[in-house]
Amino acid sequence: MKFALVGAAVALALGASSARGDTFAIVSTSDPSSLSQTAAIANLPSVQVPNNPGALVLPSNWTRQAGDETPVSSAQLSAIWQSAGSAYGIPWSVLAAINKIESNFGRNMGPSSAGAVGWMQFMPETWLRWGADFDDDGIADPWNAKDAVFSAARYLAAAGGTSDISRAVFAYNHAQWYVDEVLSLAGLLSRDSSLSFSLDGLQLNLEKAERKVARISEQIAQTRTHARAIRARSRRMFAEAENASLIGQRTAMRMRAAEVEAQAIPLEAKLPALTSALAKAEDALAQARADSQAESFDPGTSVYLASPQYQNGYVFPVGGGPSRVSVGHTHHDYPAADIAAPSGSPVYALADGVVLRAWRTIDPLCGIGMNFRTDDGQTWAYCHFSYIEPSVVSGARLTAGTLVGLVGSTGHATGPHLHLGLIPSSNGFPQNEPWFQSFAGIAFRWQDAPTPTLSIDSPDLRSQMVFSIVSDTASAGLAVASAWTASSSTASLARAASVNGIPGLDSPFADPPADSGSAAVAVGVASSATTDQSATDPSGG
Repeated sequence: MKFALVGAAVALALGASSARGDTFAIVSTSDPSSLSQTAAIANLPSVQVPNNPGALVLPSNWTRQAGDETPVSSAQLSAIWQSAGSAYGIPWSVLAAINKIESNFGRNMGPSSAGAVGWMQFMPETWLRWGADFDDDGIADPWNAKDAVFSAARYLAAAGGTSDISRAVFAYNHAQWYVDEVLSLAGLLSRDSSLSFSLDGLQLNLEKAERKVARISEQIAQTRTHARAIRARSRRMFAEAENASLIGQRTAMRMRAAEVEAQAIPLEAKLPALTSALAKAEDALAQARADSQAESFDPGTSVYLASPQYQNGYVFPVGGGPSRVSVGHTHHDYPAADIAAPSGSPVYALADGVVLRAWRTIDPLCGIGMNFRTDDGQTWAYCHFSYIEPSVVSGARLTAGTLVGLVGSTGHATGPHLHLGLIPSSNGFPQNEPWFQSFAGIAFRWQDAPTPTLSIDSPDLRSQMVFSIVSDTASAGLAVASAWTASSSTASLARAASVNGIPGLDSPFADPPADSGSAAVAVGVASSATTDQSATDPSGG
C-alpha cells in the first residue's frame, strides 16, 4: 500500500470550475451566478458524479473477506485522515471519528450482518458508486485504509459536507445519535490530534481489563454454582440412601452419592487459582481506570471510555453510547428493560440511593446482581452481571454514576445485557420513565423503533448549498437544466431528484435502519453501528 500524501494541488475547490459534465454541481447560495459552475479537481474522483457501472477494478471476494491487509501505523492513518480531509474539504477529525465509530480504526471491518465492509463500513452497492482507488495500485478496495477514508471524504463532500458537516454526517447515517456521537468525538479530536491514539490506547487497556475481569469473575461464579449444585444433589442422594430398608441397597445408594460428590472436588480445586487470577485482573482494571480517569470527564470521550452519561440527576445504567448500547421498548414476558451491550461494559448506579441486597452467586434467573432503592423511593433490580464491584454490598450508599459492576450473561440470559426492572414489575416498564427516554440517542439507541433524530426543518440540517442540475449526456443522458435549493427539507430533495431522474446520492448502506425516520429521504444511510447488532444485541431477551 502506498501512502503518498495528497498535495495542495488537489485541494477541493467547489464551484470554481466551468466544467459541465456533472449530474449536479454544489455551489454557494451567496453567489447565484455560480449556479453554472462545477468543481474540477485533477486526479480526484468527482463529488458530483458517481462512478459509472463497471468502472472499478475490485479485489476478489471483496464483499466477504479482506482484500488489502497491509498493516497501517497510527502515523500513516493520521496522515490519511489529514490528506483526505484536505482533498475534499472535510474536517479530518470527522473522518477520524467516523473511522473510530464504524470500524474501531480497522479492528472490526466486517462484513457486518448488514453486509457493510472495510475501514469505513460501506455497503457494496454504495462502494460501487462512490468508492475509488486512491493509493494508485489499480484496485478500489474498501479494506484498504486510504481507499476507504478518501472514498468516505468524497461521499461526505457529495452530501454537502464542505458547507454543512452535520447534514453530511446525517447522510452517512440517518440517525441523530450518530451525528451527535461523531461530531462530539470530532470536536474532541480537533482540539488535540494526539488524542486520537492516546485515547485509543486507554480504551484498549480499559476494555481488555474489563473483559478479563468479567470473564474470570463469571467463570468463578459458574464454577462455584456448579460445584454447589453437585454437592446439593449428593446430599439429597445420601439422605435418600439412609431411608433405604435393605443394607445392600443403602450401601449401593451411598456409593452412587459419593461418586456424585466427588465430581465437585476438581471444580472446587480450580477456585483458588481463579480467585488469585481475579485479584490480579482487578488490580489491572483499577490501574486502567486510574489512567483514564482524567480523560473520562470530557463528554467527547464516552465513545472511547464508556464513561457515565448524566442528565437531570440520573445516569444511564450502561456505558458505551448508542453505537454499542441498545434496548427495546418491551420485554418478552413482563415489564422490564433488557439493555444490550458487550460483555464487560460498565454498569452504573442510575441515581443516588442505597443497595438493599447484593449477591455474587448465580441466581438461576437473575444471575449476579443487586436490588437498589433510589432516593425517590423506587426499587430497581439489576441482573446478569458478570462482575459486581466489591464496594457494592447491602446497605452501601451510592451516588449516581458510581460503578457497580460489569455487563454479563449470568443466570437466565442468552447473551450479555443488563436486565433492569422495577420492583414490583407491576410498576411498569423502565423504558417509560421520562429519565430513561431522555437518554435515547445519547446513551443508547432503540432496537425496535426510530431513535430521536433531527427534524428536517432543524437549523442543524438546513443546507447553505444549492444543487445545480446540469446536463450530463455522457454519464446519464440527462437533459435537465433547473436549479433548486436543498434547504427546505431532505424530503423535497428526494422528490426533486426522483422527478428529474437524477441518480440520488445513495447510502453507504443498503437500507436505512429503524432509526432512519422517513424512507423518502434520498440521503439517508445506515451504518454498521446501527444495522449490525450482533455485537451489541446478542441476547434478544
